[in-house]
Amino acid sequence: MAISLSDAAAERVRNFLANRGKGVGLRLGVKTTGCSGLAYVLEFADEVGEEDELFFNNGVTIIVDKKSLVYLDGTELDFTKEGLNEGFKFVNPNVKGECGCGESFNV
Repeated sequence: MAISLSDAAAERVRNFLANRGKGVGLRLGVKTTGCSGLAYVLEFADEVGEEDELFFNNGVTIIVDKKSLVYLDGTELDFTKEGLNEGFKFVNPNVKGECGCGESFNV
């Protein structure tokens, strides 16, 4: 099982953590919501729980709870800029479908 970050995403996360001044890494997860059933959760983590799995990629600690890992295994987090818009993009090989608005997915 693995989670990875593109070079652009890793640079962005490292900059965010440095500007924030604290944090142990980036927490990725999923929650039940939306039209298709699941939505991504992305937040900076200040601690690691007992049920968390850790991945180290491009100088960033990625923290994923075990329940979310089955949906995120093999995912690469990318950071993209398109015109004035920028943001993180999940490239998840497990996704079978997405809702029309792009806010949720199913596996």
